[in-house]
Amino acid sequence: MRVWIDMTAPAHVLVYRPLMDLLREQGAEIELTARDYAQTLQLLELHGMEAEVIGHHGGRSRLGKARSLVSRLHHLRRWAKGRRFDIALAHGSHELTISARRLGIPSSTTFDYEWASLQHQLGCRAATRVVVPEAIPPERLERYGVHAPKLRRYPGLKEEYYLSDFQPDRSAVTALGIDETRILVIVRTPPDVSLYHRASNPLFPRVLDHLGRHPDVQAVVVPRTEEQRDYVQSLELPSLIVPDRAVDAQSLIALSDIVVSAGGTMNREAAALGVPVYTTFGGRLGGVDEWLMRERRLVPLTDPRAIDLRKREPDESKRVRRDPRLMLDLLLSALEKNAG
Repeated sequence: MRVWIDMTAPAHVLVYRPLMDLLREQGAEIELTARDYAQTLQLLELHGMEAEVIGHHGGRSRLGKARSLVSRLHHLRRWAKGRRFDIALAHGSHELTISARRLGIPSSTTFDYEWASLQHQLGCRAATRVVVPEAIPPERLERYGVHAPKLRRYPGLKEEYYLSDFQPDRSAVTALGIDETRILVIVRTPPDVSLYHRASNPLFPRVLDHLGRHPDVQAVVVPRTEEQRDYVQSLELPSLIVPDRAVDAQSLIALSDIVVSAGGTMNREAAALGVPVYTTFGGRLGGVDEWLMRERRLVPLTDPRAIDLRKREPDESKRVRRDPRLMLDLLLSALEKNAG
């Protein structure tokens, strides 16, 4: 079986790492494409994955995104044509599902945030299978043309699957010169370039100021872009650490005391690893975050002073592990007879 996987954001590398191992155990040949965005290429290198780099993020404007989409679709089709792929897999890459459909390749896409409307209107309609968490109400996906049998659902968080075999590497902490006697907070910046997060997030600078001036805290800020990195460094706050390049964020989260994130993936990674996590996300809440809040595994933050700054005692019982073979089987269901 020949498999094509498209990586367009850093989280995709993490999602597909264990699935690629399982595919290779089944004798599959895998080829990767990737978009030059945020730390995607650095994470591919970190995990020893080789990919054909095609395209880049279109920036903040709709016009820039549209131009990038048209260009990338053209180059993806040209690259994939004649390679005889049996299936194409993605995590929200509408470029992959559109390209695969035009080339007659069955495709599956997975995601866990349902309000990225433009992306899903394009990607879900073109996909053979759409695989999402059970926490997303199915009726929210109907607007994207997703109904049974196209829709496949899995229990829990995707992070509970790709982190099932994960063990933290303490060198991720020592490499940054972190003082482990202090409260370690991992901070993720907002997804400023995403269309679904257009509103400014005035809370986030207040979080940085609060943590960055606290003498008992060391806060590692994991930015998405160079512009965000430059902004945080320009604050010159004594308790903030800003890594120069992609880091082993999962190890940092697992070894931290608290996570504060304005995005989604790190929120859910912390929840999967049993680490207290606060969200400053300024966009529309999705079904997964709503569920985590009901379960009290994710705390909405409106005032930085509400962060309970204390050292944490690791508790393995709070961690949730799930078998990634279930996720893979759902994605490969696009190969079933009469699929699509």
